[in-house]
Amino acid sequence: MNLQMVMQELEALGKERTKKIYESNGAHEPLFGVATGAMKPIAKKIKKNQPLAEELYATGNYDAMYFAGIIAEPKAMTEADFERWMDEAYFYMLSDYVVAVTLAETDIAQEVADKWIASGEELRMSAGWSCYCWLLGNRPDSEFSESKIANMLENVEKSIHDSPERTKYAMNQFIYTVGISYLPLHDKAVETAKAVGPVEVKKDKKKSSFLIASERIQKEVDKGQVGFKRKYVRC
Repeated sequence: MNLQMVMQELEALGKERTKKIYESNGAHEPLFGVATGAMKPIAKKIKKNQPLAEELYATGNYDAMYFAGIIAEPKAMTEADFERWMDEAYFYMLSDYVVAVTLAETDIAQEVADKWIASGEELRMSAGWSCYCWLLGNRPDSEFSESKIANMLENVEKSIHDSPERTKYAMNQFIYTVGISYLPLHDKAVETAKAVGPVEVKKDKKKSSFLIASERIQKEVDKGQVGFKRKYVRC
C-alpha cells in the first residue's frame, strides 16, 4: 500500500464524533477522527514499513501520524529521527502515545528520554517521562538502574507541582508506574506518592483536575497487580 491508498482508507474510517473527541484533547485539522482499534486491519496488511511511516507522519494529519507510530520500525530510527518527530508532535496524544511509545522499543530510549526530561519543554518533558512509563511497564526490572529511578522519583517529588501542566500528568504516571511495575522501588514510590499528594492540573476553559497517584497505586495493590508488565508496548 502506498501513501495515497492508506490516506483514503483512513478517511473512510473517520467518524465525526471521534474527531470531536480528539479535537477536545488538542488535535486540530487536518484529521479524520479514526478510532485506534479501527486501524488494526490496515496495520495487519502493512505490518512494519518505516518509509511509509515517515510519509504518513509528514502529512501533519493526526490520524496518519498516529498510524505512522503503529507501522514504524523503531530500531530503524535514529535519535535525529525521534527529535524530528517530536518537533512535529503538537499535542500530548502525539508526544506521549506515538513518539514516546515508538522510542520505548529502541535501545536508545533511556538516553533520549533523559535529554527530553531535562529540556524544559512541556511536551518533550512529558514524552520523556511517558517513555519511562512504557519502558518500566514492559521491560524486566534488571534493565534499569535502581539508583537512577530512585533519583527520578526524588526529582518528581521536588518539581511536579511547579512543572508544566501536561508534564505533571506524565510525572504522576511515572510515580504510579514505578509503584506497580518496578518492584525494587514499590515502597519508595508509595512514599513519594503520599509526599506529593494531590496534583492540580489546570485546563483551558475547564475546571482543574486533581491527580492522586497514591489512591491509584493502592487500587492496583488491592487487585494484586504489583509487578504487572505489559507483553507489548505498542498495541
